[in-house]
Amino acid sequence: MERTTCCVVGGGPAGMMLGLLLARAGVEVTVLEKHGDFLRDFRGDTVHPTTLDLLDDLGLGERFAALPQSRISEVALPRGDGHSYQVIGDLGRLARLNVRHPYIAMVPQWDLLDLLADAGRAEPAFHLRMDTDVTGVVREHGRVAGVRYSSADGTEGVLHADLTVACDGRHSVLRAESGLPVTEYPVPFDAWWFRLPRHADDGVSMLTPRIGRGRFAVVIPREGYFQVGYLAGKGADAGLRARGIEAFRADVAELIPDCADRVGEIASMDDVRHLDVRLNRLKRWHVDGMLCLGDAAHAMSPVGGVGINLAIQDAVAAATLLAVPLSRGTATGKDLARVRNRRLLPTILVQGLQRIMHANLAGPALEGTLSGPPAPLIRVMERFPAARIVPAYLVGVGFRPERAPAFARRSPVPA
Repeated sequence: MERTTCCVVGGGPAGMMLGLLLARAGVEVTVLEKHGDFLRDFRGDTVHPTTLDLLDDLGLGERFAALPQSRISEVALPRGDGHSYQVIGDLGRLARLNVRHPYIAMVPQWDLLDLLADAGRAEPAFHLRMDTDVTGVVREHGRVAGVRYSSADGTEGVLHADLTVACDGRHSVLRAESGLPVTEYPVPFDAWWFRLPRHADDGVSMLTPRIGRGRFAVVIPREGYFQVGYLAGKGADAGLRARGIEAFRADVAELIPDCADRVGEIASMDDVRHLDVRLNRLKRWHVDGMLCLGDAAHAMSPVGGVGINLAIQDAVAAATLLAVPLSRGTATGKDLARVRNRRLLPTILVQGLQRIMHANLAGPALEGTLSGPPAPLIRVMERFPAARIVPAYLVGVGFRPERAPAFARRSPVPA
């Protein structure tokens, strides 16, 4: 019979971070990932200052810094004239608050996950099983006692665990089986992701949304290309694809004029990935024997790019609170509830800000009633430039940053 102390389902940022931290506490942990590698495009690639601090604490900062990356130091919105931008968030100012990394690093998520996996493999208690698709939970005496899985070669099995942690995203199989009630919030848009080439003289320091005629785009500078998030009304995917690639290219060229010379690189609508944007939150994050973290507990909007950071913070809190009970074999429902209690307020506040952004920026932009930031906001940012630190802090640091527990800290590992 296969058994582990903690079974983590999903090898995303939350799952890999939780597995690494628990293993460093000596807790036997097995991470199950359904894919054979981490190479999937258009996942959350924003690594925020708090996560960079965490990597430093884990001794991984130098190795992370050696990864190919772009660094964003400003967040700006286009003015109504369509030709200039208003900086509303200046991450460089975070240095005045002793933030060690006053920028957002844009790194392909697979590079971050490979880094965490390599660090985990150095721990005897860490086990990572790829090509292992979890199909359901195992229940014994009314509690979750592990998971059923199938591997790439068709083998089926059962892994028993003292605790199962669902880190398998917004479409979590385990969350669906748990029956935990979820609160859904309306979202006025969906997102489509695609790439455009980036030229050597293109700017790389500013995250710049674009607004125009019922459409909204975010251009994210990446190493060697731009990752573009194209926002349009909820449920528009079928119509967008029916219009065809030529119409889509024309829309992109109009919305992002300085990239009009390269929209031909979008070969077909197969290069445009659709994301059904959800914003929801579980009312309770656990049942007996199972805990939900990250998107499995609270699906986030892409607005602000904070989902990956919030998921990692969940994992750090869970490891900090559960390492000792798990090592003693005494983790109870009260211990699991403490994780939610610690992370609930930051989740509520971030989702509240996203709902405000939906109602006052993304929604009006898609309705064609907004072409730039509100005039009062422009006046405040121009008259009081120091105020730009507030949005920068909310996006880059957040409401309750978590630090690595003492048992997980290590000396720096050279790149």
